[in-house]
Amino acid sequence: MVLPGKPSRIFDRDVEWSELARFVADERPGATLGVVSGRRRQGKTLLLYELARASEGFYFGATEATETESLRRLGEALGAHTGAPGPVHLADWAAAIDALLALGRDRPVTVVLDEFPYLVRAARDLPSIVQHALTPGRPQRTESRTRLLLCGSALSFMGGLLAGSAPLRGRAGLELPVQPLDYRAAAAFWQIDDPLLAVRVFAIVGGTPAYRREYVQDDAPTGPDDFDDWVVRAVLNPARPLFREARYLLAEDPDLRDTALYHSVLAAVAEGNASRGGIAGYIGRKANDLQHPLTVLEDAGLLLREPDPLRSGRSSYRITEPLITFYQAIMRPAWTALEQRRGADVWRRSQRRYASAVLGPRFEEIVRQWSLRFADPETLGGLVAEASAATLTDPASRTSHELDLVALGEPPLGDGPRPLLAIGEVKWGRQLGKADLERLERIRALLVQRPGFDTRDTRLLLASGQGFAGALVDAASGRSDVVLLDPARIYGD
Repeated sequence: MVLPGKPSRIFDRDVEWSELARFVADERPGATLGVVSGRRRQGKTLLLYELARASEGFYFGATEATETESLRRLGEALGAHTGAPGPVHLADWAAAIDALLALGRDRPVTVVLDEFPYLVRAARDLPSIVQHALTPGRPQRTESRTRLLLCGSALSFMGGLLAGSAPLRGRAGLELPVQPLDYRAAAAFWQIDDPLLAVRVFAIVGGTPAYRREYVQDDAPTGPDDFDDWVVRAVLNPARPLFREARYLLAEDPDLRDTALYHSVLAAVAEGNASRGGIAGYIGRKANDLQHPLTVLEDAGLLLREPDPLRSGRSSYRITEPLITFYQAIMRPAWTALEQRRGADVWRRSQRRYASAVLGPRFEEIVRQWSLRFADPETLGGLVAEASAATLTDPASRTSHELDLVALGEPPLGDGPRPLLAIGEVKWGRQLGKADLERLERIRALLVQRPGFDTRDTRLLLASGQGFAGALVDAASGRSDVVLLDPARIYGD
């Protein structure tokens, strides 16, 4: 079976469509299982619905319902799909899964169970039932070519579906996460050509496609001069769905029960408290008490823990969803005023805070993503495998040096040092000068003395949203070890 090309109404997602098409077009005998996950509003449902339609398959979107109601709805959908004179009677989930496998007796058939966690919430043994149905050698499996896709938005649940001793571990032939659009794809999706404007918008809404289509009804800034008005009318406006979205993101995940605690943890990180100790101090808890909430937020895909490559055993946390950072830093402290439709006043007072707590950190992350995904290997002396912020401690002077970027190459096959491809200074709101280059040169000299890293070809990267002083441009001229990065270059110009 050969699927048609990706429908034009699906933006980007070429890799995801290709993987799904390969999975469902597999002609080999035997039913197979795939798992698709991702936070809400990333376009998973559209992707899978169009996949089922293109392959003449079966799509079922679950709702929050009792087991009996869900089985009844599924039976009705199966009856309509197969042209039966009425609904298919499904006595239980074992019968339902076998009925889905029966769809693939004659050819490969795509079968999608969307919002699978809803079904499991009412029938806890459903993963085990799917496991049994896909038992190797079972006739219902071997005589079927159903390509069963389970999809869900509860990342903590979906992440555990194939992990450890979970019933479905080892059963899936596809595990596909649907991530938000990267910063370049997001700019194209919002049809923003100005790199500076693209950074500002991305720092608020990130790469979630639904935020443009459904949440602001395609209301995008018409240009840099329209950005402030757009924030007030589209983001800080109580009548727009985007206004409460950050709150709903926490409320939707069933594992996030103590929402007040989780909001406080996220607020601490948004304030710049990236370490566990810093978070604990901000919210008035002991660091040891934060293990569970931090793990839950990580599993939900809202927090990311990044080890410090220069300090063994140390790590920092960052918020993955830009809208949550914006909400915690700008909206939550002024919620009453925003509900009273004083968004313009709140935004006017929040400019400095937006730049320091939202725009600056997100620009740093964009630069790290550039080094990982878009930098030419010749620019940084190789392919970047890891990119993060780091802190270098100098025992001799008892000082610490903050680095916005540490880019590492692939670990060597033997016991040799790992290539340290680049270290960097990233500033959104300040023009960088020669003194910033000299600081990086001193830090690189310190790193030469550190074991475990190959610093022979370490580049010095300076990225700024405000450009570079003439003295820095002159000093960098002709030097292959110095990289100057502005928004135009970050966005591919």
